[in-house]
Amino acid sequence: MTAPSSNTPCAPTLDLQKVPVSELKGVGPKLAEKLAAIHIETVLDLLFHLPFRYQDRTRITPIGSLRHGVEAVIEGEVMGSAIVFGRRRSLLVKIQDGTGITSLRFYHFSAAQKNSLNPGARIRCFGEGRWGKSGVELYHPEYEIVGATGKSLEDHLTPIYPTTEGLHQARLRAMAEQALVMLATSKALPDLLPKELSQELGFISLEKALNYLHRPPVDAVLSDLEAGTHPAQSRLAFEELLANYLCLRRLREVADRHAAPSLQNKNSLTTKLQASLPFSLTTAQQRVSQEIAGDIARQTPMLRLVQGDVGSGKTLVAVMAALHAIDNDYQAAIMAPTEILAEQHYLNLEPMLLAMGISTVYLSGKIKGKQRTNVLQAMESGQAQLVVGTHALFQDGVNFSKLGLIVVDEQHRFGVHQRLALREKGNHDGTYPHQLIMTATPIPRTLTMSAYADLDCSIIDELPPGRTPVNTILTPDARRHEIIERISNACRDGKQAYWVCTLIEESEALQCQAAEATYAQMQQLLGDLNIGLIHGRLKAKEKAEIMQAFKAGNIQLLIATTVIEVGVDVPNASLMVIENPERLGLAQLHQLRGRVGRGKQESHCVLLYKSPLSDVAKERLSIMRQSNDGFFIAEKDLEIRGPGEVLGTRQTGLMEFKMADLMRDSHLQPRVKLWSEKIRTSHPELIVPLIKRWLAGSEQYGHV
Repeated sequence: MTAPSSNTPCAPTLDLQKVPVSELKGVGPKLAEKLAAIHIETVLDLLFHLPFRYQDRTRITPIGSLRHGVEAVIEGEVMGSAIVFGRRRSLLVKIQDGTGITSLRFYHFSAAQKNSLNPGARIRCFGEGRWGKSGVELYHPEYEIVGATGKSLEDHLTPIYPTTEGLHQARLRAMAEQALVMLATSKALPDLLPKELSQELGFISLEKALNYLHRPPVDAVLSDLEAGTHPAQSRLAFEELLANYLCLRRLREVADRHAAPSLQNKNSLTTKLQASLPFSLTTAQQRVSQEIAGDIARQTPMLRLVQGDVGSGKTLVAVMAALHAIDNDYQAAIMAPTEILAEQHYLNLEPMLLAMGISTVYLSGKIKGKQRTNVLQAMESGQAQLVVGTHALFQDGVNFSKLGLIVVDEQHRFGVHQRLALREKGNHDGTYPHQLIMTATPIPRTLTMSAYADLDCSIIDELPPGRTPVNTILTPDARRHEIIERISNACRDGKQAYWVCTLIEESEALQCQAAEATYAQMQQLLGDLNIGLIHGRLKAKEKAEIMQAFKAGNIQLLIATTVIEVGVDVPNASLMVIENPERLGLAQLHQLRGRVGRGKQESHCVLLYKSPLSDVAKERLSIMRQSNDGFFIAEKDLEIRGPGEVLGTRQTGLMEFKMADLMRDSHLQPRVKLWSEKIRTSHPELIVPLIKRWLAGSEQYGHV
């Protein structure tokens, strides 16, 4: 191992979490900058920056046994070297070892490199065998001149680390070796798992686990290490999941120490609402409404997540909760992630609540001038009893008179730090509003336990009677003309249809161009139909007018981008075509499909794909055809895409795990939850050190 630099502190009190990597030998400002780009700023970061695969350089393979596609260490004598010219200029070096001859080929080389590879020099190389002009060759192998006596081989598997441009593996390995020496000499990384936990689960110490993973012995099972299932990896993953869970529970404890208004169930407005409805609430809606009513009657802030599949009636449950607040002379706010969803909520709720004497206003970033001034005044004076809008509701300069309840729709677009921001915005003389968080994207239980451990959870697991499952059909783009004819026939029969345009680029402008091109084509082909176009670049008023016309049946075919993903409810729309569905995730496809099948007539969703499909795309579309169950689809989406994409890491503030994988390590979650509660009661002194070890610097988790 490389020894740590002489000026590196190694006292027993050393905190590796505070020792910058610049204290390691050979780490100057430029290298420190490159390390920071991959989130390595301290020695602890370096120790937790674990290899993603390993190479076996512990034995020499005879040249005669080299195989294509197999990595190997070979050693031999240089027979000669020459610069050769083909399609690319290269340095070709021939070596032999008595069992055979092979060539080393370098496309990037220096004169000094060529001069060092003289005939008779003994060289040891590592690389992957590939077919070349003279048989199996090594292209750009790592090599060293070993001399006649040779050098000892590695005594452990060689780690390969995640890296960035200009940061080579050899440099990372040298730094990791220094960090391990510092760890061994300072003993500055105490075990924070209780002894009884480690004994029960058979965990080795943290120091042993880190040493093993940076320098696995020759007999290590490579397949386990590369799958992330080795006991040393599970031990680290468990501790990280535990820290995450403890942090979220601590956030909840902080919230529970605050006061909240006690919103008593007076039943006045909720009874009036239910009497006005042409249907009864489902059993699941009634159960969840009762859970919410129990929460908001208390004097601590409710933090409840309500999950429900597409069309299960979450919005009605949210409105019932809002009426409880209004019945107690408090305001309620409903926040949605997109303007079109917020507008839909407002257009649906405003007339219904106005008939009950309730004042509802709408606020988004696009509302300007006098209209905005009037809305803000109504909110601040308390005249506005229900406020519907986008995240603009919680911007500076927006004030409520007496906010009792916040409803956040489509929780997967928001995250922990935004939940905290909402709580602070609603603070009124030390009293915080209740929070009801809803999602129509079912969240797998695995993620609920890790990402939403600070929330109580309710599930609306029942659809209203009369909802028919949507028949999903996969059709290649070559049969596009047949689908257009089918739409024409359906619309002439009095039905309505969506045609959804998608683009893989995250560009609203390009999506709008695609929708506009399809709109022009459909007007040519289906000129006798009333065709509408909606996309994110239209003004709010235009979008509202188009959706209203579609809902009223004045538009037969609606060409749209994915802005219609959530919140659009047109019972007569029974046919949807999703173009290029292979470009979307399962959850988004399920949301889009949920726009049809909302009436009693048979409904169809056509996934119009472009061939050839990748294996992942085939699997995704096959799942859509098999099932209408949002929770099953969410589990499959998690398997295929992983938690970061399912929840949208950047949007949600979900932590990026260093070691844990929520899918792979899901079997650990029940024990993480169990031991979290034991630590909270028996070892509370471990909570803050665990959180700081694994979540230091995570802004959204910093207020613990």
